[in-house]
Amino acid sequence: MTDNFKYGEETSIENTGEKRANFSGGLGYILAVAGSAVGLGNIWRFPYLAAKYGGGMFLLTYLILTLTFGYAMIMSETTIGRMTKRSAIGAFNYFGNSKILKVGGFINAIVPVLIVPYYSVIGGWVVKYLVEYIKGNVDGLAADGYFGSFIGDTKVVFFWFVIFALATFVVILGGVEQGIERVSKIMMPLLIILAIVVALYSVTRPGAMAGVKYFFVPNFHNFSLMTVVAALGQMFYSLSIAMGILYTYGSYLTKDVDVEISTSRVEMVDTGVAVLAGLMVIPAVFAFSGGDPDKLKAGPSLMFITLPKVFESMGAGRIAGIGFFL
Repeated sequence: MTDNFKYGEETSIENTGEKRANFSGGLGYILAVAGSAVGLGNIWRFPYLAAKYGGGMFLLTYLILTLTFGYAMIMSETTIGRMTKRSAIGAFNYFGNSKILKVGGFINAIVPVLIVPYYSVIGGWVVKYLVEYIKGNVDGLAADGYFGSFIGDTKVVFFWFVIFALATFVVILGGVEQGIERVSKIMMPLLIILAIVVALYSVTRPGAMAGVKYFFVPNFHNFSLMTVVAALGQMFYSLSIAMGILYTYGSYLTKDVDVEISTSRVEMVDTGVAVLAGLMVIPAVFAFSGGDPDKLKAGPSLMFITLPKVFESMGAGRIAGIGFFL
């Protein structure tokens, strides 16, 4: 089974002599893995789960899971992908032909197929807001009923879903180094810089410190089984675990890249952006809505309802909105 396989080789699995693309280095891999879910997984999903499931208690649970189970899973999936130079199904089949391995590979491969439509719908919302900010509709987006009116029109939502899906397809067509890596190297640093700016602005609004306390200080009265379930689900989603992504990205990773160091940095970026996202959104709920429990439990709409209010109050809301949703 392994006679024709060399660890870390850059040819195709069949050894046809055709060059196989790879990440240019550890940085490209780190930003690509982080970017695979950080954008929506952390900026959009993490704050509303933290707000809904106990704030600081959710954050503590998430950190414990991420630094233990999450770290081990990223390491193992990436290492297997690099060792076999195959995506999920091929990587599992490399170790044998048992039914359990085949099922494991299939599950890892099918999860992204199930997630992409869901991901693309939210991505469509982001593109819609980007276009509205480009048009200068800062006040309209900050209005309380705007988001509900938008998602209530299924034809409009479907249109933006298609636009986002096509944009994603174009990036994928560019391949690993010229597509995914190039976009990640531009968009991830931009996202982090903007997140820092918006978070600093958000936490300095009157009344925002109550939100900072809610987000950082664990309250064990807020702990429940759903806190663990939500944090575990966020960990899988945010770190791209058990989705086949890490096997695939690992297969494009050269042998000179230290997987352990790269994994640590992926978790640092992922957790850092998650915390910044929480600081952008949760204190703003307290500053602009007085910590309204209904707003804290708004769910998937929380970011789209709260951040436009933050941008509107910044003075340069149009620029901030364009940069953020871009």
